[in-house]
Amino acid sequence: MRHRPVAIRRYPSAVCAWACIAAFLLAAVLVLAARAKAQDASGGQMAPPAAAAASDQDERAQGAEAPGERIEEAKKPPLLQDGELDLDAVVDYFEDLYRADSSHSVAEMTVIRPRRERTLRMEMWTQGEEKALVVIQSPPREQGTATLKVGDNLWNYFPRINRTIRIPPSMMLSSWMGSDLTNDDLVRETSYDEDYRYELVGRSQDPPGWRVRFTAKEGVVGLWDRFELVVSEDGRLPLTSEWYDRKGRLARVMTWDQVRVFDGRRLPAHIVLIPQDQEGHRTEFLYLDIDFGVEVEAGKFSLSNLERKR
Repeated sequence: MRHRPVAIRRYPSAVCAWACIAAFLLAAVLVLAARAKAQDASGGQMAPPAAAAASDQDERAQGAEAPGERIEEAKKPPLLQDGELDLDAVVDYFEDLYRADSSHSVAEMTVIRPRRERTLRMEMWTQGEEKALVVIQSPPREQGTATLKVGDNLWNYFPRINRTIRIPPSMMLSSWMGSDLTNDDLVRETSYDEDYRYELVGRSQDPPGWRVRFTAKEGVVGLWDRFELVVSEDGRLPLTSEWYDRKGRLARVMTWDQVRVFDGRRLPAHIVLIPQDQEGHRTEFLYLDIDFGVEVEAGKFSLSNLERKR
């Protein structure tokens, strides 16, 4: 599948986010992770990283294979060659980690601010990288609020006023539901293989794993100069990532942990995004359930379905 590079986007973006439904964080994660394609000179794994590698005991408790449950990663080839991380193999592996032709998920997003905290529970459906529907289940005040993504188009539906709003380019950097996400993160089509070079920096001590640096190619216009990703010792789990703006300043940190098995895939269930320029601000996302390769009914990603009473 061909992706348009960030360099030709008309508006910059701030990695992760929205304008009307916390639910889209999952959709964003699936889309961003799916776009981490392997290539000769670049890659772009943006799936939210793990705060710290879970201990073996934690992984047995949180991500152990239940009786009769299959774990697809067991079929994957090793990601280490002669004791070194095979970058191309890792990027290929992560391309499929969160990716599916379709998915159905339930998750919670918690937005934390210095004086308040709020949690949204949401249900999400995706089809490929172009379509996603997110419906808020709770709290009651937000129940039924929904967001629809089809290609570059994004709509928000507000049941309390029975109105659907299409998000214009001028609002793409707006925060979604007061979170640390923006609308643009949901609709942009990033091509890391065209916009970034990647290199193995070496071993990471905190957290233990491997550090990979992605640097924007010369001439690429965008928000980020580079980002650094730490993956687990076996290369199969994202742990942390640090994002640097065009002035070389650390702008945000993403982590993920609480490894679980979802529909046969061993994935981090908990994702945290922390902006570095706003003290006390953070957005946390927790997957409660994910099913891959589900049947999606015709018309699921339509405006009429978006506005359906629930």
